[in-house]
Order: sequence, then structure tokens, then C-alpha cells
Amino acid sequence: MPTDPFRHSAGPSGTAAPVPEPAAVPPFPARGRRVLVSGASRGLGRAVALAFAANGDRVAVHYGTRRAEAEKTLAGLDGDGHVLLGADLAAPEGAAGLADAAGEALGGIDVLVNNAAVNLPHPPESTAFPDWVDAWRRHVDVNLLATAHLSHRAAHRMIEQGTGGRIVNVGSRGAFRGEPGHPAYGATKAAVHALGQSLAVALAPYDIAVASVAPGFIETDRVAHRLTGPEGEAIRAQSPFGRVAEPAEIAAAVRWLASPEARWSSGTVMDLNGASYLRT
Repeated sequence: MPTDPFRHSAGPSGTAAPVPEPAAVPPFPARGRRVLVSGASRGLGRAVALAFAANGDRVAVHYGTRRAEAEKTLAGLDGDGHVLLGADLAAPEGAAGLADAAGEALGGIDVLVNNAAVNLPHPPESTAFPDWVDAWRRHVDVNLLATAHLSHRAAHRMIEQGTGGRIVNVGSRGAFRGEPGHPAYGATKAAVHALGQSLAVALAPYDIAVASVAPGFIETDRVAHRLTGPEGEAIRAQSPFGRVAEPAEIAAAVRWLASPEARWSSGTVMDLNGASYLRT
């Protein structure tokens, strides 16, 4: 192999014209990274922010409407240099503005975790058509389009930085198992999985790895009413462990997928459901 740092191509006159080789991407860091977590005011998003901060990373904590809860997340983070950012992700300009604001506040973006989502009940057999239309619009706007827009903006910043990056999407077991009472949620999470795989192929040449997690039920405020209600025991019995996940268990997997060692997992959809739903 030639050691010349230039490759050569024929110019208009047939003579060889030197063309600089692309600069080598430096090794992706394991700590001290700039991390944007969407939907980090509580629940899994909070646990993810805590996990990255404990790892020595700086975190942009995003919230939609729950500023007080997001401030609690921010106050609980180890280290310093973290930032609180509000944005309405249902609007494309809100998603773009969030990525830009996080990049400015942190001095760049190395890791994006797409966690923000809505999950509103709309069983098809009992939901009026106007409410059905509204539910689908809200789920698509936040769960799918905001994930796509944030990923696009963050990926462009990562490419400009020239240092690689990681994008981790929070999908759902419901993309495979079905969500009869929340069909738009299941459908948009399936789309998030597919989006992540497309981005994994497109962004690999820039050393940007993209992966998704597909959790089952998690012990969070969002589903507390279901876990403590009459169906709670049945939900816990879905797993042979007889329980649902702790947020920290899912956050640990998200943090690993954003690590240097997880590059070869790019494109994966990692099932995190305590063997409550098995697929091949």
C-alpha cells in the first residue's frame, strides 16, 4: 500500500492531481461527552440523564412542559456543565431549535438519546374518529417526526465536528407485540426502529453508530396507574421474573449503546423486556 498521504486522480489534462485523503476520525471517547437527552424531565429520560452524568458526561436535559420536574433531574446530576432546555418537539422548528441550542450550550453533540414520546390511549373500537385522528397526529409528530428531525440535526453537527457520534432511540416492545389500546404508539415505535436502522447504514461512514432499545413495561410515573390498578399483577406476570423493569436497567443499556465498545451494535434493536416477549 502506498504511504503517500494523497491519493491521485487524473485531471482534465490527464495528469495526476493530488486529492487529500479524508481526515481520520479520532477514537470515540468513553467519558466527557456532550449528551442530549430528549424527554428527560422524569421516568426513563431522567434515569438516562443520571446514567450519563454519573459516567462523567455533560448532559442537556430537555423538557416539553414539565419544567419543574426537569429542574429536579438537573439538580440530581453528578458533575457540572449540564444544561436545561425546553422545546416543543411536535413542531419541526422546535426539534431543530433544541438540537441547535444543545450544541451551542455544550459546545457540540456527541450523543443523542431520542427518548421523548407521547402514549395516549385510543382504542379503535371506542375512540371517536376526530379523537382518533388527533391521537395519530400527536403520536406521529412527537414519537416519529421529532426523532427524525433531532437525529438529522444532531447528525449534521456530528459530521461537522468530525469526531463521530452515537444516536440511541427509545423504541418499544409494543412495536412487535402490538398495542391494542395504543395502536399509534406501537406503529410509531416500529417506525422509530426502522428509522434507526436506515440511519445506521447512512451514517456509518462518519463513525456515527445508531441503535434502538425496545423496552417492555418500566416502573415510571407514566404507567404507575396501570401497575397499581387491577391489571398490575397481570402486567408483572408477563415476565418470568414477575416484575417490570427499573428505569436504571434500561438506562444502563442506553449508555452502553453509546459507548465506544458498542460501535458494532449499530443498527440493532435491543430487546429489554425481561423475557416477556421473545422474537427471532
